[in-house]
Amino acid sequence: MSARDHALARGRLTDVVRLVARTVVHVVLGGSALVTVVTVAGLLGPALALDLYTPPVAAWWTVFTAVVVQGIPFLLLGALVSAAIGAFVPERVFTRLLPRSQALAVPVAGAAGVVLPGCECASVPVAGSLMRRGVAPAAALAFLLSAPAVNPVVLVATSLAFPGNPQMVVARFAASLGTAVAMGWLWARFGRSGWLRLPKAPSAGPGTSRTGSFMAGIQHDFLHAGGFLVVGSAAAATFNITVPRSLLDVFTVSVWVSVLLLAVLAVVLCVCSEADAFVAASLSQFGPVAQLAFMVVGPMVDLKLFALQAGTFGRSFAVRFSSATWVVAVVSSVLVGWWVL
Repeated sequence: MSARDHALARGRLTDVVRLVARTVVHVVLGGSALVTVVTVAGLLGPALALDLYTPPVAAWWTVFTAVVVQGIPFLLLGALVSAAIGAFVPERVFTRLLPRSQALAVPVAGAAGVVLPGCECASVPVAGSLMRRGVAPAAALAFLLSAPAVNPVVLVATSLAFPGNPQMVVARFAASLGTAVAMGWLWARFGRSGWLRLPKAPSAGPGTSRTGSFMAGIQHDFLHAGGFLVVGSAAAATFNITVPRSLLDVFTVSVWVSVLLLAVLAVVLCVCSEADAFVAASLSQFGPVAQLAFMVVGPMVDLKLFALQAGTFGRSFAVRFSSATWVVAVVSSVLVGWWVL
């Protein structure tokens, strides 16, 4: 065996030892934390339950848990895809698949969102990984918006939520893809590099193998974005228990007001894109165009997505991009809804 082979073998052994040690540390720390929590809960739980477990607190906890639980699996999916792209896919793959012209790369990237069966939690780390691999931000952002809105799982869920109404599926696909492509073009034309903080690649240490880089990427993206998912979920839960439903019913008298209301409601409710069609179908008093706006805006602009974007690309970017996306999504929903529905 040559010296190079010996060096490679030692490198692989070092990676394995490092991963095992990291896993043991996480298990020990996590187990200690779990024991501490269980002990404290066992000692103080009965007294705290009597003081804190009121109906509003129970409602807040239910909504918060639901948003986090439905987002975590897709956030993990996004971290896996992001880490795989960073560790195993050479940059030349993207330069060959995407046209050099941003005007053409944006619709191609938007259409590529059809192949990722995830929600908005998964699209942010994937878009960040694409940018790190040399993909133009305009194309990566078009993919970020289209992936949670036009994939097959979402379209099938929409058809089940609106049985006998295929026009709603067509309208959602057209309005969502149109919004994603329009935002990509707008960023290519008006976006400034100073507004966007390009995400840094997670450091796996010198000489680390691709497997080690893959594991480091998963840990970085999942833990980093998970914290912002929790923040956004808490904000959504707070809105749900503070705004009475009777107040929302006042705004159903006007078609235009109802569209704007559901577009705002989609931002604060943070419903997963694979479940929002059923929520929209239950809001039948608002009309089909308003329901469409709810389904188009939600996967592209909501509180948890804003928090994820701010944590990944910077707050300055998130404020500008989310605001513009909301306006474009509402306009696209109204135009497509008026034409199709």
